[in-house]
Amino acid sequence: RQARELTRRKTLLESSALPGKLSDCSSSDPALSEIFIVEGDSAGGSAKQARLSEFQAILPIRGKIINVEKNRLTRVLQNTEIQALITAIGTGIGEEFDLEKARYNRVVILTDADVDGAHIRTLLLTFFYRHMRQLIDAGYVYIAQPPLYSIKAGNKLQWAYNDDALERLKTELDGRKYKIQRFKGLGEMNAGQLWETTMDPAQRILLQVQLDDDFMAEEVFTTLMGSNVDARRTFIQQNAKDVRFLDF
Repeated sequence: RQARELTRRKTLLESSALPGKLSDCSSSDPALSEIFIVEGDSAGGSAKQARLSEFQAILPIRGKIINVEKNRLTRVLQNTEIQALITAIGTGIGEEFDLEKARYNRVVILTDADVDGAHIRTLLLTFFYRHMRQLIDAGYVYIAQPPLYSIKAGNKLQWAYNDDALERLKTELDGRKYKIQRFKGLGEMNAGQLWETTMDPAQRILLQVQLDDDFMAEEVFTTLMGSNVDARRTFIQQNAKDVRFLDF
């Protein structure tokens, strides 16, 4: 019975219409198209205003998606945000996954540059790793790098993507007066700022997700996202100095 229900849900997702909150792009060529999975409706609204609708699609997700490492597939497929992801990307999942059905050749995760954003990013990566692994292997999955700070001196506005970059910019200003804004979330940026820093192909920074070590990737996802609290604590203690394992 459970297997039948699982098959039914997969079939419904594959045949259902595109999710209502998806702002799709006008291009029908996957090679030219990209989708931004954006944290929150506020940032999603800014991203919709900022995008080039010809080739950039926007899918806002609300809150933290279900942890696929801790839940049965039947429950995962009941999750509204997961349903929207599967339908929007178009490939199906698991054994039914078909890369040729991908509606976009770039799937870009765009979350806040804070701890909650990192957690949402990791939940999304866990989903892709477990159920759309070929999407990662094909090089289709990316992580956007929004700035943490803006620094303005006179009429010149610059962006800093981390604390070190901010300190360098402050040093370069050489005593001139400046104003710093720290972005607590994507929603604090207007459409123009979001486009300039994070979505403009000519200026943005995208990190392509790559799995160089299958064994290590399996250990990281199983340990960090699984149910074994003791194993997770031990793993973090042993790898605390290695940023790769603590922030994907």
